[in-house]
Amino acid sequence: MRVGVIGAGIVGVTTAYELAEDGHDVTVFERHSSVASEASFAHAGVLGSGDVVPWAAPGLPGRLLRDLFSRHPAMRVRPSFDAMQWRWLWRWWSACRAPNFPQRRIELLRLAQYSRERLRVLDERLQLDFERSQGLLLLLREERDVAAAQPRLALLRELGISVRELDVAACHATEPGLNREQALAGGIQLPQDGVGNCRQFAHLLRDAAERLGVEFRFGTVVRALETGTRSDGAELQLEHLALTTGFASSRATAIPGGNGNKHGSAMAHRARAAARYLDPVSAEAFDAVVIAAGVDAAELLPGLGIKLPLMPIHGYSLTAPLRSPERGPKAALVDERYRIAMSRLGQRVRLAGCAELGGSVQTQRRAAVETLYRLLNDWFPGAAHIARPQVWKGARPTLPDGLPLIGPSPRPGVWLNLGHADHGWTLACGSARLLADQIAGRSPGFDPGSFALARAASGLPPV
Repeated sequence: MRVGVIGAGIVGVTTAYELAEDGHDVTVFERHSSVASEASFAHAGVLGSGDVVPWAAPGLPGRLLRDLFSRHPAMRVRPSFDAMQWRWLWRWWSACRAPNFPQRRIELLRLAQYSRERLRVLDERLQLDFERSQGLLLLLREERDVAAAQPRLALLRELGISVRELDVAACHATEPGLNREQALAGGIQLPQDGVGNCRQFAHLLRDAAERLGVEFRFGTVVRALETGTRSDGAELQLEHLALTTGFASSRATAIPGGNGNKHGSAMAHRARAAARYLDPVSAEAFDAVVIAAGVDAAELLPGLGIKLPLMPIHGYSLTAPLRSPERGPKAALVDERYRIAMSRLGQRVRLAGCAELGGSVQTQRRAAVETLYRLLNDWFPGAAHIARPQVWKGARPTLPDGLPLIGPSPRPGVWLNLGHADHGWTLACGSARLLADQIAGRSPGFDPGSFALARAASGLPPV
């Protein structure tokens, strides 16, 4: 089939690759100039298949209220007059109190484990170098945090997920760079989890997908999506933002493609592909279309008659070079009190967290950035050059019940792979394979019902 994929974040790129692996003719549309340019750009990079929790969980509303009075909140709402924000919060509060939370958590953990295995297969097959480090350590500051973690430990063990409870000495042995003067009661080690550079992986997988024939069209916005009444596919209305005739033609002719220049040949191929689509607007038909556009999906879904309470939850990150290779974390850590992740990416350290509902991705909250600085100083004082760090803020599309949507939409030929919240990197490979199997009509690795749109009738509060 000819399949169009809308969005080239980590979910869109993995989806395109899996579909191409199945033999489909795949075209990816992305409004930015490259892959992984928004939510996938600079998050923590943690691959926490044993640390996923639905965004709607018991206790979170109370924590949100307590954080209103904290200088360093893990969660923050920026109130607005937007009625959609308040409706979303009401549905989220209802989902937090829903009795099906344990099952939602188990299903999310199963998807994360499935995704971890799929990532392992891709890594072995393609031999990708994406700054991967093995091991995730959850830091518990006080004894009450250790006590609160016991039900989680029991669940992980019940599901057969590798997990170890560590005392303070074992935590320091696992991560020798940890500040020994910082209060610490213990930790939880997830040895099968770790960290990887999501953006780098997306670029490398894009290359692999192109070798399978996938075509990426950047600077292209999907303005509308039209479907028929039968299973006859969909038509995309496209606007090409950056690919003017002069731009694309000059790229196609200026980059050498011969003389054994492998990289020049690949770039020239991409430029010539771009030059084929020079009209400011156009329309193209596909046998199937996958919406993997993250937050931008909210602009397309209403036109299809699909109403979803999809909201952006913002997160911050701080990235700085390490002073020496011996400093900083060895792999990935999470401060459970503040839900701040700390990760090693090559010779850099990255801290990420500070969930924020409301506001815009362009406006950074100073207090959130200060929290990241504080946590860096708490656990790894003096480990990084912080004179000119990279500070980033991204938006993660989130549904009130905290689970993604993976599967068919009510419109024939239109499929959904979105709403992964802050677990997009952890869930991407499994979600892509799960969707590709459904499109092919094969029985997927496990029952995808928990991630189907049909759950709106029960688990997902209706719009």
